[in-house]
Amino acid sequence: MILVTGANGNLGSAILTALRDRGTPATGGSRTPGEGTRRLDFDDPASLDLTGVSTLVLVSAGYAEDDRVIARHAAVLDAAARDGVGHVVYTSLTTAGDHLAFAAAHRATERLLRTGALPWTILRNGLYAELFGALLTWNDGGLESPFGDGALAAVARADLADAAAAVAADPAPYRGRTLDLVGPPVTAGQVADRLGVPHRTIGLEEYRRLLDETPGLLPFQPPMLASIATGIRHGFLAGTTPDLTDLLGRPARDPLAVAVSVAAASASAIA
Repeated sequence: MILVTGANGNLGSAILTALRDRGTPATGGSRTPGEGTRRLDFDDPASLDLTGVSTLVLVSAGYAEDDRVIARHAAVLDAAARDGVGHVVYTSLTTAGDHLAFAAAHRATERLLRTGALPWTILRNGLYAELFGALLTWNDGGLESPFGDGALAAVARADLADAAAAVAADPAPYRGRTLDLVGPPVTAGQVADRLGVPHRTIGLEEYRRLLDETPGLLPFQPPMLASIATGIRHGFLAGTTPDLTDLLGRPARDPLAVAVSVAAASASAIA
């Protein structure tokens, strides 16, 4: 049996859908399970029953500070080893993201996999095209961002889900491999051009001030978002590899179109 963690999240649910679309039986795990999913709470080791799981798709539980995320991942990997899971597929962070403020938890989890006894595959996912579109804000009829002319090798979430499903359905060829799943580079200017509006670049100091003033952000999120901004602006996240298209066996979805759709929807929401 294939089990996908984070089944109620955007990526986990998309991976489950991709597996089922392939005709591959799979179930999900979540701390708030629904029909057809089992309870898995990474903060409650007693809930981590992985009996009967042949392949575990471990979707990063990254919505917390690093120490908590790493403890969560360690707990589920311990349970996987105890319960005889045959293979772990981990959704990590693109290699180009080593300097990002949230990279440490991913690399620590990769180290746990490499030093453990479980067979593994690491999928180093690029940043979502959906996220790129969402980080562009509207002001005075145009888009603004801290990204300048920098590009992001963005990926549609659906492509990452299809990639994870392909590996989970037949993990043996990918045992011990680390795949860097990034898409074609896109810029904020390209999104603005597609929407027929101007793009204005703001400074990183102004961006951090805006983040600090944004209600609802948790303490770890402003530095995380600021690190994404400087990484894109200064060209650290634009590199591409063929791993995604090789794995999918087809071209990647157009990340620019995805980002444009998200940015357009945010304009409609504030209209």
